[in-house]
Amino acid sequence: MNLIRTSFLLLSFFFATSSIKSQELVKSPAPFGPLPTQKQLDWQEMEFYAFVHFSLNTFTNKEWGYGDESPALFNPTHLDVRQWARVIKEAGMKGIILVAKHHDGFCLWPSAYTERSVKNSPWENGKGDLVKELAAACKEYHLKLGLYLSPWDRNHPDYGKPEYITYFRNQLKELLTNYGDVFEMWFDGANGGDGYYGGANETRKINSLEYYNWDETYKLIYEIAPKTLVWGVGPSEARWIGNEEGRAGKTNWSLLRQKDELAGKVHYTEFMSGHEDGERWVPGEADVSIRPGWFYHAVEDDKVRPLDEMVDIYYESIGRNATLLLNLPVDRRGLVHENDVTRLRELVATIQADFKTELLAKSKVTANNVRGNSAEFAAKNVIDGNKETFWATDDNVKTASIEFVFDQPTAIDRILLQEYIKLGQRVKAFTVEAKVNGLWKTIANETTIGYKRILRLDRVVASALRINITDSKAGFVISNIQAYNAPTFVRAPEIQRDKNGTVTITSEPGNSIYYTVDGKKPTLKSKLYQGTFTYNEAVQIKAIAINNEENISSAVNTAKYGISKEKWKVLSVSGGDLKTVNRIIDGNPNTDWGFGNASDKLPLEITLDMGAILKIKGFTYVPQQVGNNLNLISNYEFYTSTDAVNWTRQSEGEFSNIRNNPIEQFKVFKEVKTRYLRFVAVSAVGKGQAVSIAEINVIE
Repeated sequence: MNLIRTSFLLLSFFFATSSIKSQELVKSPAPFGPLPTQKQLDWQEMEFYAFVHFSLNTFTNKEWGYGDESPALFNPTHLDVRQWARVIKEAGMKGIILVAKHHDGFCLWPSAYTERSVKNSPWENGKGDLVKELAAACKEYHLKLGLYLSPWDRNHPDYGKPEYITYFRNQLKELLTNYGDVFEMWFDGANGGDGYYGGANETRKINSLEYYNWDETYKLIYEIAPKTLVWGVGPSEARWIGNEEGRAGKTNWSLLRQKDELAGKVHYTEFMSGHEDGERWVPGEADVSIRPGWFYHAVEDDKVRPLDEMVDIYYESIGRNATLLLNLPVDRRGLVHENDVTRLRELVATIQADFKTELLAKSKVTANNVRGNSAEFAAKNVIDGNKETFWATDDNVKTASIEFVFDQPTAIDRILLQEYIKLGQRVKAFTVEAKVNGLWKTIANETTIGYKRILRLDRVVASALRINITDSKAGFVISNIQAYNAPTFVRAPEIQRDKNGTVTITSEPGNSIYYTVDGKKPTLKSKLYQGTFTYNEAVQIKAIAINNEENISSAVNTAKYGISKEKWKVLSVSGGDLKTVNRIIDGNPNTDWGFGNASDKLPLEITLDMGAILKIKGFTYVPQQVGNNLNLISNYEFYTSTDAVNWTRQSEGEFSNIRNNPIEQFKVFKEVKTRYLRFVAVSAVGKGQAVSIAEINVIE
């Protein structure tokens, strides 16, 4: 009996020891490469949050104030920050970043360090504090508060001098100590230039890498507000995505060679994709406005981005390992405009429908490699709904496949993937296969994943789905994979009208188009588009596309035109090729004309004849849209005349922010009668001599 008992104990000890050794061998994957901080993880999980531009520019109809505007102009009639918070919360956003001070230096809080603030405005008799009101509204609606403080100040007399840095940091202290937690501090990259510096109308240049002493500024921020993530310039914790279109690159690393960036060796276009070999975790934030401009302009009320574009932005930002910062330009009343609210609701409804029913949770999932064959790292972890579990491979395995088998053929057109980024970003390339009618078919061939990657695919009906990681920096860790069958999305038709008034409406193959010219919403009872037609008068064309197979309608697309340009002529130019100059009045924004060079130096001018006297209240300049070097005009003058002899200057100034946002530029003035127009290109972005124009239009 003793011998049997001894043998039993020895066997028990052997199996227990083996089990312990086995558990010791299957360790969790070691972290790889640069890693996110907890602050960065929390920030990334917010995914979608709002920007609010609302200040003196709202009342002066500018994008960049010059610094000479009176604080008395700031006087919203129905300001309601709770309306902002309610709209933003309903849209599924997690926070609000308020532009507390833009480049003109006007402060939305009663700063103790300047008189250029709300305390010298009529709003609330100078007793108001917009930052305080918004902080309270954010708390009420369970939103996080972020703040934008422009490093550049076109009004402050000390800008460009050491004394200004003290002022700048004092205002940072106010914002970070008086209004509760700030989830993100946003620093714009616009620095130095012309302004009204303490009454001095001049240009002041600074070295943005050195002037602010960012290391000390960041140290101050972290001492006061360690929970605040700092975005933008300096040794930031998150980066600009490199454009103001809200779109990240298909390849998007959360890593950045920040040492090179701080030394001025990284071009901003590299921010779209990050750096595979970056030494620091600096994820991308995609910023975009729901309208063409960042501040409110009444002329843009009918130019809210179409639903199609908003949906694309969502998938190309959040769906490409970035966060999405969507700007809402609050209007002169102090409210988010009704048109913006409507578009937001349409976007939310579309995204919610796309991700209504997850399809992989009930599938049978297997992988051809599991770390140590341990259940702790099994394939099923990607469908368990727990963000802290993951499928992992052995350390030396950088390629592997995971397969999902359905009980019955299942329609799929969306795939969502997430890496467990606490351990680093690893995946360099992957493919997606679907088993259709017994045969495997590759339906996607992609690169990075990161925190979240969402693929929009052509719908397939598959009996199984397979994800193949084809290249990775190290053994990978995948925390989540989901699949959906989103409803068919019908894109709105495109509307174009040339200078002769010929209207062309196009849509995807298999769609029918219905349109109106009386401002009414088109329906199936409206006029069926059967080919081009001519409409020379001022008109608002609205059109929808109908998917004939599923009888699904697109959103309405609206195009607004004044009287057509068939009578327009170019009378004279002070330089450039006369043979192609008509491109600027051909009605096609994709054609352009350039002028100015080493011999024909700016300023240069163009004189146009509209062929008849019209009432106009502004003009627009469409910069070159195609190509990399757009040769943008930065400063302009615009004149009108009824006889081409006597000219009146109606507008002058800058196309502010056009470098980062090269879209149609709107300039309005008091309505005048005119036949002749003169547009002067005063200077170019980058101080070059060559500039371009895609189109010159008038606002009637």
